[in-house]
Amino acid sequence: MAQVIGIGGIFFKFKDPKAMREWYQSVFGLVTNDYGVLFEFNGNSSPKPGYLQLGTFEESTNYFGKAEQQSMINYRVDNMVEFEEVLREKKVKILDAMAEYSYGKFLHIEDPEGNQIELWEPMSDEFGKSDEGKVVMR
Repeated sequence: MAQVIGIGGIFFKFKDPKAMREWYQSVFGLVTNDYGVLFEFNGNSSPKPGYLQLGTFEESTNYFGKAEQQSMINYRVDNMVEFEEVLREKKVKILDAMAEYSYGKFLHIEDPEGNQIELWEPMSDEFGKSDEGKVVMR
């Protein structure tokens, strides 16, 4: 049977898409093209397995920042402490202090158009396979 095998894209509206592509390239070092950011999930740059969470939040959540922000993207980073230094050097607006949990480190930033972005340094040993072969939190 045919099935969904992953996320093909996450799309946002921007007032100035070209400036946002340049920001993503400059700040995150991501590859951009005329359509946005080309992101190779868990490519050669990361030896850890990649997991992507499709988060389902209550309509009233304030976790995304502003009430009018209907979605938020979470980017995995390989070293949150060093990346926070890079963000500060590039004058990126940091919204909170780094938080650390058993499953990873988190930091929230804001892009130039005021959208909140979540950064996550995962602790991959928190994930494992169930008896059915599905990835689960331990």
